[in-house]
Amino acid sequence: MVTVGDPAPDVAFETMDGTQTTLAAWRGRPLVLYFYPKDDTSGCTREAQDFTALADAFAAAGVALLGVSKDSPKKHQAFTAKYGLKVPLATDAEGALLEAFGAWVEKSMYGKKYMGIDRSTFLIDSDGKIVREWRKVKVPGHAQEVLDAAKAL
Repeated sequence: MVTVGDPAPDVAFETMDGTQTTLAAWRGRPLVLYFYPKDDTSGCTREAQDFTALADAFAAAGVALLGVSKDSPKKHQAFTAKYGLKVPLATDAEGALLEAFGAWVEKSMYGKKYMGIDRSTFLIDSDGKIVREWRKVKVPGHAQEVLDAAKAL
């Protein structure tokens, strides 16, 4: 699992248009990488809408945004269209990126244990180093907190 000060793992994943890429392709400017459980659920929708509402402010600060879940590119496209999202989404179907960032965790609901995505966010600087992390994210106010941290870079 990565932590602040570590280089961001350069793991392959798929973009919304089906292209394979790695985090190295995003170097050169800061990146907010956020992991969320599932498209079109209440908390995940609110989080994507909050980042979308601040997308212009992130862009003005020179910071890229990228949301990641295990949903397919086709589901990401439908989710983006349905809510008019401005945040690019990526697919980590195999879970390699989730594992590398420690966002694939054991969860428990109604006494049953299962593996799932821990809502977490990472601020990566232009050199590919993790400079902030938020784990077990609560959605209200989170996007603004991340923007404030990104502006301080």
